[in-house]
Amino acid sequence: MTPPAVNKSADSLPYASLSPDRVLSIAEGIGLVPDGRLFALNSYENRVYRIGCEEAEPCVLKFYRAGRWSDAQILEEHDFAVELEAADLPVVAPLALHGTTLHHAEGFRVAVFPLRPGASPDLGAPETLPLLGRTLGRLHACGARRPFRVRPALRGEMLGERARRTVLASPQLPEDCAARYAGISAELVAAILSCWESIGDVRAIRLHGDCHLGNILWQERGPLFVDLDDCMSGPSIQDLWMFLSGTGDEQRRQWDLLLSGYEQFSGFDYQELGLIEALRATRMLNHTAWIAARWSDPAFPRAFPEFAAPSYWQRHLNDLQEQLQAVHNPPLLLG
Repeated sequence: MTPPAVNKSADSLPYASLSPDRVLSIAEGIGLVPDGRLFALNSYENRVYRIGCEEAEPCVLKFYRAGRWSDAQILEEHDFAVELEAADLPVVAPLALHGTTLHHAEGFRVAVFPLRPGASPDLGAPETLPLLGRTLGRLHACGARRPFRVRPALRGEMLGERARRTVLASPQLPEDCAARYAGISAELVAAILSCWESIGDVRAIRLHGDCHLGNILWQERGPLFVDLDDCMSGPSIQDLWMFLSGTGDEQRRQWDLLLSGYEQFSGFDYQELGLIEALRATRMLNHTAWIAARWSDPAFPRAFPEFAAPSYWQRHLNDLQEQLQAVHNPPLLLG
């Protein structure tokens, strides 16, 4: 999840106005022929619906959150997905209706995607990690062909500082935790930046950006990547590290399997391994900031009720402290 910018207009167009009738009306207005079947899919940042269509396959209607991305950034996301699909990558790309993939309807920005079935990946299955590696190697080879023009890049304040400011400004941060959060988060951001500086220049390519298991559907032929909403420029390790967990030995085994597939299609700069714990720390900071920034959206208190409890913040602070040590002393991956 890309850290949210502080933008009070982000919730200026409430999703609460998206009644079933209105969703179906918008679907019809952009060129679909809905048959009345409508099912809300699991999504928090945006709103996503499965739509039944007359004499056509069901599709997915995505309503982009206001104030988060510009039209140009959304269209560049769409272009990247279409490019990957054209290169025979297993990616769900938006459908073009009336010559465009992005539609403006009743104040919302909307895209239509084909509905694709799939199960959750099983990382314990022997072929899962090598196949994920091969697919991501192909995706990155395509992503390295040209740069993004307007999508964000993983650098600067995106490495935790923006998230830190968001949380410190949030009324959800308990007063008795504020000083400790300010101290630990400042140390962690400094450690993250120091880690990046010690690695030096790394090649930035076009990435999926939010490559976790929830954004992968497993089909008979292997993985299908969905939701490029957070696509960005950055080092290739950003799309790989979230498949690694556990002890150093466990991560080493997982990495060997992943890399055995990846290097069949794309080279890997091994110095990027030094960024893994810094990227994990960045994601931890960003996740809490994302919930804090979206707390006024009724979907978030329902989805994350523990966020309002003091125990959440005590646990989060302990996790940040532990991760700070991991950034300074990362688990060994290669011996």
